[in-house]
Amino acid sequence: MTRVIRVLLVDDHELVRVGLRTFLELQADMAVVGEAGSGERALALVASAAPDIVLLDLVLPGMSGLDTARALRAAHPDVKIVVLTSFSGQDQVLPVVRAGVDGYLLKDVGPRELADALRAVHAGGSPLHPTVAATVMRSVTTDDPLTPREREVLRLIARGLSNRQIARELVLSEKTVKTHVSAVLAKLGVADRTQAALLAIRDGLG
Repeated sequence: MTRVIRVLLVDDHELVRVGLRTFLELQADMAVVGEAGSGERALALVASAAPDIVLLDLVLPGMSGLDTARALRAAHPDVKIVVLTSFSGQDQVLPVVRAGVDGYLLKDVGPRELADALRAVHAGGSPLHPTVAATVMRSVTTDDPLTPREREVLRLIARGLSNRQIARELVLSEKTVKTHVSAVLAKLGVADRTQAALLAIRDGLG
């Protein structure tokens, strides 16, 4: 039997929380175990509700979403944090990514994409909205440990291209691309492509 994913909703708009709860509880493998309209309330609920994932807005009364993410990561390192917000600018994205969130989605995400993203996070992935991925990638500088070619490959990975598509784009063989991809993942210490862009920022490479 599939383990149910326990989700805590944190958003200061009750209508948003109602909509999220209604949709998520239609998923056979998900349960909403609590709701909070502020960061302070979210922190108080985590211990008793024992969520697997906190779905977190960034704009909250009192404690900001960023401060809430930092406090959650410090107090409950095993709880996954997925940001769901309207903001995709570098000033919002990079501090939150550096705070150690597990995913960053925008509120224009479709219901099915949201559910799939939560499942991916629960399984150890780090989903990024394409706009957010682009923001993250723009911040990766020449100070990182990657070669210029590896940075090109990482940029194309963030766009969701397969090895075959990257090979076409860079006029390389698939075997060469595979070697570059392996080098990128090894240098950044990650297991998959999505985590590569995230970790480049978290480790101060950008």
